[in-house]
Amino acid sequence: MTMDWTRVEQLFGSENLRFLAQKRVGVVGCGSGGSFVALSLAMSGVGHFTLIDSDVLEPGNVVRHACDMRYIGQNKAAAVADLIKQRNPKAEIDVREGRIEAHMDALDDLDILVVGVDGENVKYIINEAVLKRGVTAVYAGVYERGEGGDVVIIRPYNGPCYACWAEELREGARTPMPGETELDYGMIGESGTLEAEPGLWIHVTKVASIQTDLILNELLRGTDLHNDMPGNTIVIANRELEILDGIINQPHTAVWVDIPRDPDCLVCGDKLRLNDESRQSMSLDDLDTSIVFEEDESTQ
Repeated sequence: MTMDWTRVEQLFGSENLRFLAQKRVGVVGCGSGGSFVALSLAMSGVGHFTLIDSDVLEPGNVVRHACDMRYIGQNKAAAVADLIKQRNPKAEIDVREGRIEAHMDALDDLDILVVGVDGENVKYIINEAVLKRGVTAVYAGVYERGEGGDVVIIRPYNGPCYACWAEELREGARTPMPGETELDYGMIGESGTLEAEPGLWIHVTKVASIQTDLILNELLRGTDLHNDMPGNTIVIANRELEILDGIINQPHTAVWVDIPRDPDCLVCGDKLRLNDESRQSMSLDDLDTSIVFEEDESTQ
């Protein structure tokens, strides 16, 4: 039986559907959010995937994952690849079982990267890698107990990298839009990462659906279907949530913000651009040892 793409074609048009079929999407982390995004993109016509994950699907994952009990014990990337093939048999999929650090070549020649990992350290490794390759990356997070979440599109040197975006997120130091007050990310822990423990699958998929839609919009850049977004970051409230300092967002609302690139960022700053040939051999560890920071009493 062949796939019937009639309804998708009616929405996108035949040329745009063929355009999407040529796009190459990488997914690092095929967990709850990454599995949903990958499958949804495949069902929207994207034709090439690179899936990377080191974990196996466990029984406790199934209540918040696209894969079901049939895939228990299988590597998550391999399991998601099988799901994609069930919905889009012509999709070409490169499955990488292991950590991204061992598969950096998988990021070559991608049109966009979906970052579905939780750890901050690996996000910074990915950030450096995509900057060097000029690959747009889309990060998403779900706040504690599913109270909300955020999605950010990181376009290399056209806005912040993940490092300066996260630094701004922690500090809440900008005025996001005219007439608005400072951002208040109460869900950010002392380490600067989201206080995890998301709620139900519906909370994960709500944020992942927005992430998928924004990824499709990025992939369709240059076509008549692309729309400019109000910012590079959207913050979603599932319940009453203080997104902007002193302002309570009602349930099921969202706020767009546009976080700028920090010209002094250690990763993408004007003096340390990682895609500059003279900097290609310098790692983040090198940068750490070459720059002296003032002591921050809050981290002692």
